[in-house]
Amino acid sequence: MKGRIFGFQSLGAVDGPGLRCVIFAQGCPLRCAYCHNPESWEAEGGAESSIEELLQKTERLRPYIIKKGGVTLSGGEPLTQPAFSAALLRALRERGYHTALDTSGALGAERAEETLRHTDLVICDLKFTTEQNYLKYCGGSLSPVLSFLSLTEAMKIPLWIRQVIVPGINDNAADAERLGKLARRFANLEKIELLPFKKLCAAKYEKLGIDFPLKNHQECAAERLAPLQKIVEKEPLP
Repeated sequence: MKGRIFGFQSLGAVDGPGLRCVIFAQGCPLRCAYCHNPESWEAEGGAESSIEELLQKTERLRPYIIKKGGVTLSGGEPLTQPAFSAALLRALRERGYHTALDTSGALGAERAEETLRHTDLVICDLKFTTEQNYLKYCGGSLSPVLSFLSLTEAMKIPLWIRQVIVPGINDNAADAERLGKLARRFANLEKIELLPFKKLCAAKYEKLGIDFPLKNHQECAAERLAPLQKIVEKEPLP
């Protein structure tokens, strides 16, 4: 089986536990205002790759990732290619790798179940906690994300929830409290992580001839992020 991939990172340290290979799937239904990978949007972009080719790349790094790390399937949005994602994670698991799925959950539960059967950890980028902001800044909806998260809970898959913090959009105490409360609805939650909005991606937009909606927006400083992280962590995990 083949799928479309736009990147392969050999040794990533921020995409799940330990050192990991990160495979970036092509295609995404969202158009997030702060997206760092606009090259991943179009379904026909990237390059076609077989599961065997990706396994060969991963096997070269096996000594570094097999014990405490693993492989993360990210994007784009991997669940735009559900059959390929399921087959790839199944093949990786059969070889003893810890598997993580990094997803927006934007496609809901319908396409996800088979992929989740071969997933050891879900990392969900919960973009916003209101329908209004999901639509305004991502062109999507919160509702299917909640459906997806409920499925991960029902299947008892460990869950990390992440959110990019953008000054003036979702960086106040009420936003953090709402995120913490929403995330703790799911009994499989293990971690809530806030990420700072940065503009390192601006050059990509310029190269692609795409307008970067937040090009004039302020980046999120570490001193702003720290107190918000304390708010989302003030209550114990489920």
